Amino acid sequence: MQDIQAKVGRIVAILRGVQPHEAVAIGQVLIGAGIRAVEVPLNSPDAFSSISALAETFGTDTLIGAGTVLEPSQVDAVKAAGGRLIVSPNTNEAVIRRTKEVGLVSMPGFATASEAFTALDAGADALKLFPAGAGGTATLGALKSVLPAGTAVYAVGGVGPANMAEFVRAGADGFGLGTNLYQPGDSAVDVAEKVQEAVEASTKAFG
Repeated sequence: MQDIQAKVGRIVAILRGVQPHEAVAIGQVLIGAGIRAVEVPLNSPDAFSSISALAETFGTDTLIGAGTVLEPSQVDAVKAAGGRLIVSPNTNEAVIRRTKEVGLVSMPGFATASEAFTALDAGADALKLFPAGAGGTATLGALKSVLPAGTAVYAVGGVGPANMAEFVRAGADGFGLGTNLYQPGDSAVDVAEKVQEAVEASTKAFG
């Protein structure tokens, strides 16, 4: 877990809907605030161009990648664009295995213990509890009690600055934040305000 957290950090920024022409400016604000992992969901406009721009500009020190990755072929396309992180909303063994075959970081989504163990068996580096808000902290705590020690679980969906501390107490190792950081149409100034609040809340939650 320490190795993957060193790569990912406490917050994965989710830029759903970002446009290629604004990706670098938004990325600069996020990374300047201490974010070390940024994903562009593949259902964003021209997502691979945004991934490529972010990876070319920040990829040396920042983990740039894709979210909503549903097919193994998309893993290859992300790597070709310079991405190194593969995030999915679901547990797809073929996607996880392909991610590891090509040397990228795998963070699949899960909602049950069965999915979590399937993902780990396939080689996942970390797990994304999604949607975390649906089951809440009780679900997270129960799942963490049966997962192997050291399994990194990031809470995504229904989590933000207001309830980060609750999820950390339940066992969250980090968060994926989307609309809490960026919504289509947000300027870099808008994102700067949001990311400051999120980073401060995360720092306080982890003590």
